[in-house]
Amino acid sequence: MDYPNDQAPGAPVRSGIPEHGRVPKYYAVKARIDRLVDELGEGTPIPTERDLSERYEVARETVRQALRELVLEGKLRRQGRGTVVAGPKLEQPLSLASYTEGVRRQGRTPGRTLVTLDRFPCSEALAAETGLGRGEPVWHLERVLLADDERVGLESTYVAVDRVPRLDAEFDPDSSFYAYLARQGIAFGSADERIETVLATPREALLVGTPPALPMLLIHRVSRDTEGRPLERVRTLYRGDRFSFTVRLDG
Repeated sequence: MDYPNDQAPGAPVRSGIPEHGRVPKYYAVKARIDRLVDELGEGTPIPTERDLSERYEVARETVRQALRELVLEGKLRRQGRGTVVAGPKLEQPLSLASYTEGVRRQGRTPGRTLVTLDRFPCSEALAAETGLGRGEPVWHLERVLLADDERVGLESTYVAVDRVPRLDAEFDPDSSFYAYLARQGIAFGSADERIETVLATPREALLVGTPPALPMLLIHRVSRDTEGRPLERVRTLYRGDRFSFTVRLDG
């Protein structure tokens, strides 16, 4: 098999073209628009569907399908009635580090908007997953995640009330929960994490500001302190078009 000399290591082999060489028309148009996107800067509007269909001599529906995929992949984003270049995705490390740290490392400004902070008795399912006592008072903290004021995710945190009894009075919802725990003398020891791809519920899509059909990355985390005691259970939904995750593996 021949590989182009300029084949990027992370790119699809032979640019995703099947061996039989029959390429769907929309995919050929998508590849050409993708190259155009690489030449433009973040926030730059791309030509209209009509202009692109005339440029590439294809039907507007073909262009529309190509643009839909580029939006889902996070290379383009809708803005008003037009479409603009989205810019690079945020890279979030898979580690016991906060969302705040990950976003700041990339020169972006993290933020959060409080959706709800309430308390309820720990359910049987939550107790079984975390090791907390059934019926034990638990805080539920739900916040929309922001990067440069752009909504990029939704985070739900469950933590025992006896670990942070004054959470509702002392905690700034726009700040890092991990930094708050550190100020309380609580240190993270370990965590179990699971990642899956999901579609947001209508409520979640409304809160994050995305179409319900946009793929989302869902992270489940159960954390413990340095003594092995249950600390938090987190469910975080990230926009699949704005996030990628990194992890370092040592042998």
